[in-house]
Amino acid sequence: MPRQTRHDRQHSLDQALALFWRKGYHAASLKDLEGALDMRPGSIYASFGSKERLFGEVLDRYGRQGLVELERTLAANPSPLGGLADYLRLLGGLRDTPRPCHACLLMKTLLELGAEGVNARLARELLDGMEARFTAAFEAAREAGELADDAPARQPARLARRYQTMIMGLRAQAERATDAAELHALADDLADDLLTLSARRH
Repeated sequence: MPRQTRHDRQHSLDQALALFWRKGYHAASLKDLEGALDMRPGSIYASFGSKERLFGEVLDRYGRQGLVELERTLAANPSPLGGLADYLRLLGGLRDTPRPCHACLLMKTLLELGAEGVNARLARELLDGMEARFTAAFEAAREAGELADDAPARQPARLARRYQTMIMGLRAQAERATDAAELHALADDLADDLLTLSARRH
């Protein structure tokens, strides 16, 4: 029975994620949540405490899912720089399957909620966590001798911020309803640009 309870909760979180991702936090009404989760208001509050706490769990789930996908992609390539390029190419497929939204939920949350509030802080922390993982990957690339030089523009932290900007740009293009083939081509271009950092290509 406990296993079934956990499964139901994760399913509810996935349904809530799809709703919040599509409509945003404020526009998602209690009625919307009732329909998406197939739960009465009392059950929603008993399970999650409040709409704000439910949204916090959704953000955390979204962030963890993104990190798992990144780790899986990086682990599949023996080259840290190649793994980062592979992740960009993976994001080129954002329009290949239906999604509630293509823009990053964490960035959408910051744009909607601003700088204040527990969930705005959580969104920033999750984005910072992703950037830290990108930084670690670039540090691994440097240690493996993959980065062409040690100029300031090639420092891992700076490269990580640039890389995260690439990802946000790809997601924004996908949200603009960019043609799927064009999005793949754009992701390939960004991945190729990233690989020009490699000392092994010079």
